[in-house]
Amino acid sequence: MALRPARPEDASSLAALSVEVWVGTYLRQGITAHFADYVLSEFTPARMEALIHAPDQTIIVSQNEDGIDGYIRVSHRCPDPLAGDHQTEVATLYVRSRHQGKGLGRALLLAGLQAAHEAGATSIWLTTNSENAPAIAFYLAQGFERIGLTQFRIEDQAYQNDVFARVLDH
Repeated sequence: MALRPARPEDASSLAALSVEVWVGTYLRQGITAHFADYVLSEFTPARMEALIHAPDQTIIVSQNEDGIDGYIRVSHRCPDPLAGDHQTEVATLYVRSRHQGKGLGRALLLAGLQAAHEAGATSIWLTTNSENAPAIAFYLAQGFERIGLTQFRIEDQAYQNDVFARVLDH
């Protein structure tokens, strides 16, 4: 496993990985047009390349000998949806399912926390679907605390998400 900053040429790999992880995590029964339309419009190579170039985003990838197997995206100057006390977000932490359980998510999270700290953040926040028990257990084990609830929206439908935060070590 090698961690490195994302490069523009990673955009299509990051888009494909994002679609794979999102569909595999959240669509357990089948894929409807509602979700397919969201995923295919949200996770495109062009959008990923724009995020790679955005000055308020940090994207770190994990690469093995065959390609990218996970990534973290940290968004700076992005207040939490509750009181706005936390200004830096772990916007995405995706690891391909076949690579989970090997410490990759933890390594990416630690790299993201370090990047946030180096950018001047004193705390960090994130959301995860309230039904995603493995992700919730992971974040709690990494020192995050549940600070409330919010809604993730796709068009007119809302899905409950837990909001977590953590003070960054200095």
